[in-house]
Amino acid sequence: MRTLWEVAKLAIQRQLTYRAATFAGLITNFFFGLLRAAILVALFGQRQEVAGLTVQGAITYTGLTQAVIGYLSLFRWTEVMDSVYSGEISSALLKPMNFFTFWLSQDLGRALVNAVLRGLPIMFLYALVFDITIPSQSGQWLAVLAALILGWLVSFSWRFLVNLAAFWTPNARGVGRFAFGLSWVLSGFIMPLRLFPEWFVQFCNFTPFPSMINTVVEVYLGVLDSQAVIRALLTQGCWVILLVTVAHLVLQAGTRRLVIQGG
Repeated sequence: MRTLWEVAKLAIQRQLTYRAATFAGLITNFFFGLLRAAILVALFGQRQEVAGLTVQGAITYTGLTQAVIGYLSLFRWTEVMDSVYSGEISSALLKPMNFFTFWLSQDLGRALVNAVLRGLPIMFLYALVFDITIPSQSGQWLAVLAALILGWLVSFSWRFLVNLAAFWTPNARGVGRFAFGLSWVLSGFIMPLRLFPEWFVQFCNFTPFPSMINTVVEVYLGVLDSQAVIRALLTQGCWVILLVTVAHLVLQAGTRRLVIQGG
């Protein structure tokens, strides 16, 4: 645990050296959040509620999803595949630390910096511009925190697994672009899943993607009762276990292939 935190601290220090980029990302995310909020308000028209989602909730949704872009690294993360192509993975595999845990620690540092320097300021700016939904009970805040942590674990495990495609293809970035694009739609980032047809929502629920974003949003907005919140958190936990297990199995297969090729 101490080693994990030491690696995470180094990642935090590295992220803090890019303060200008972080600030630019904050402004960009906030600007596009305003555009998304305007589009959703226009879609609602004269209706104050659709599928259990109010206009206020829809606006809050845009702020929350924009706030977690950096935290979850939704648009791009190719560090593992880059290390495979550059050959740096050979030294990483020799470290006295599990390869998955090593990258998990680095991503933890990256996620914490983005949550504090991009996520929280976006929600603060939204609160200044709009009348957004804010949880009022401590139990709900704890559930939101748990959903955020589990959502990050699901996101990292998925991103790590996608990056492992580099062991089998000379250019895994195409795989990554498809995988990230798929996650934007099925996670509820592009549009709240509640606004989609029931059959599509059921399909999404067979994938890990709603556990990244949709669960966080619905827990935060308070549209789930206590039992539904527990089920949602348990579902996130199950996806974490499954994805971590699969990632380790694929990593083992990939490293054996790497040795066979003399990489």
